Amino acid sequence: MTTRAHRRIRAALAVLVTAGALVTAPVAAVAAADPDAPAGSESPTPSPTPTPDPIRASEYWLEDYGIEDAWESTRGDGVTIAVIDSGIADEIDELDDAVAGGTDVSGVGTPDGRTPIGTNAHTRSHGTWVASLAAARGTGEDEGMIGVAPEANLLAISIGFGSVSDVSFADQVANAIVWAVDNGADIINLSVTTNQTAWGETWDKAFMYAFERDVLVVAAAGNRASGTMMVGAPATIPGVLVVGGVDPSGRASHDASTRGVTIGVSAPSEKLIGIGPTGGIDRWRGTSGAAPIVAGVAALVKAAHPNLDAGNLIHRIEETAVPAAGQNGVHDPNYGHGIIDAEAAVSANVATVERDPAAELAEWIRINRGASSSGEVEEGTSPTPAPIELPALPPPDPPAEAANPFLPSPESLREVTLPLVAITAAGILVLIGVIVVSRRVRSLRAERESNT
Repeated sequence: MTTRAHRRIRAALAVLVTAGALVTAPVAAVAAADPDAPAGSESPTPSPTPTPDPIRASEYWLEDYGIEDAWESTRGDGVTIAVIDSGIADEIDELDDAVAGGTDVSGVGTPDGRTPIGTNAHTRSHGTWVASLAAARGTGEDEGMIGVAPEANLLAISIGFGSVSDVSFADQVANAIVWAVDNGADIINLSVTTNQTAWGETWDKAFMYAFERDVLVVAAAGNRASGTMMVGAPATIPGVLVVGGVDPSGRASHDASTRGVTIGVSAPSEKLIGIGPTGGIDRWRGTSGAAPIVAGVAALVKAAHPNLDAGNLIHRIEETAVPAAGQNGVHDPNYGHGIIDAEAAVSANVATVERDPAAELAEWIRINRGASSSGEVEEGTSPTPAPIELPALPPPDPPAEAANPFLPSPESLREVTLPLVAITAAGILVLIGVIVVSRRVRSLRAERESNT
């Protein structure tokens, strides 16, 4: 991590530890302590301090994670990020210059991907939130929301969430990826997840199609608050850069993240903001926001190192990540390799490696499918995009109250007591029959004896 970033973290920790006793010096006292002020002279009238824009000030990740430092080298010019989501709203000042093209793969959106679609306000806003974190332009030099890579281009690929689209989830994602690759994406952002670790062969081909053409895919790990207790596909696919979430203090988020061995790095997922479809600023959380922050960092790295392949983009981002407290450089299922440091990812001296996402996925296919995948798409296949979040799995049954060992449980009633009652009842009936027959025999004998 850079020296400036280290200083920021140390200062933040100091404030956390001593917040109860933190005192700031009054302005007058600071002015009087100026050694260059002539004795007996009046202190000069201080210039008014500009009031920071509250929207820009709320984007704490820009300073805390080295993004502003990285801007001294690059802002992502020339790199294209495809946002496969619920659509990027049109007529948003901070985004209109950012969107270079788009499509709809759900069958219910507009052809340019600029009409938000979804079953509720959250899903309709989702794609525009994601896009604004990645590459919003701001409304002035220091005003309005600005993305991590404010000079990168965006592709808006709208997909149907929930029951909006009749196109299957798997087909929407697969076709969206193919369209993104064919239309110049360098990076694909997937802020969607499922509660299943497995995926179908349709995704084998689509992701291989991207990897073989050197396109980086960034995916959100998922959130416990949405029912994703462990990472699910597409965050389980080899070759994907998977993003976990941390809170503003750098601790793994409980509700706005999840666990998994495939997590590569972590980024802010709490106290986020995003531009909504009507242009207002919304507060939100989740690894759906952490992923585009990392996609933006990847765009900065790609712009600074245009010859870097996707495997080394991942390697550089992971290699320069800052280990979380107590991580000690070991891969962690909460943080991955650590927490992003954008300035280090852009500027650090990192040796290139032999890392090929396509080879990683091909090996998985060979072992698990018993076949190979070329990543070729059949001719005549027209892209029809759109990833959707599958509904969360139903919660587990609540634990039963502690049972009284002297009272029968439902299981013992079903498996022991009821069968025993049935057997006993049958035995009693047999016994009654024997008694009746025995008495009848005695009665007949008595009658014979009396007749003789």
